[in-house]
Amino acid sequence: MKITFGGHSCFCIEDEGHKLIIDPFLTGNPHAVWKPEEIDVQFILVTHGHGDHLGDALEIARRTGATIIAPNELALYCSSKGANIHPMHIGGSRQFPFGKVKLTPALHGSAIEEGLIYTGNPCGFLLFMNEKVIYHAGDTGLCSDMKLIGEYTPVDLALLPIGDNFVMGIEDAVEAAKFVKAKQVVPMHYNTFDLIKQDPLDFKKRLNGIAACAILQPGEYVENI
Repeated sequence: MKITFGGHSCFCIEDEGHKLIIDPFLTGNPHAVWKPEEIDVQFILVTHGHGDHLGDALEIARRTGATIIAPNELALYCSSKGANIHPMHIGGSRQFPFGKVKLTPALHGSAIEEGLIYTGNPCGFLLFMNEKVIYHAGDTGLCSDMKLIGEYTPVDLALLPIGDNFVMGIEDAVEAAKFVKAKQVVPMHYNTFDLIKQDPLDFKKRLNGIAACAILQPGEYVENI
């Protein structure tokens, strides 16, 4: 399994011929390493409707025929724009060809900023793939629900926002790592814009052995988690 960081909160996951992308914010992302037309995936997972997460999902889905997996209201919006969808909601899980997906709570908002079209609840994702578990927290603040993930799900890799202002800052992200009990964490959603500037090395230092920490530059990856 190979998990490549695409900048901001975007990750591409490849495993045994399956390929999916999460929150493909590429156009307008100063740190993006891919162009939308270069992405060829079977599934697109979107945590919420904000432009820096929905990103280029519609363009990629319409071109490739990929299925967008998202919270129900956001998925229906994507369907109205011509995309193949699979709608889900918080707490629900579903088996797909690449593995199982379960939606987790995220403390945030969800809307298409142009026209302020509300798109339901935001979410995080638990991905169960090839006997490994990946937790993409989405845009969220610290919440006690993360303790339930740590108690009931053996997470191998947690992708946690640290950018503050709109999401958890470093201190709360460290607490989230404690709650989730992941073996390894990767910080995300930071340094894309001035408003979310953070030092990932400070995050790694504060973890202090709670979990291994991989700080990825866009285009870098972890594998064999």
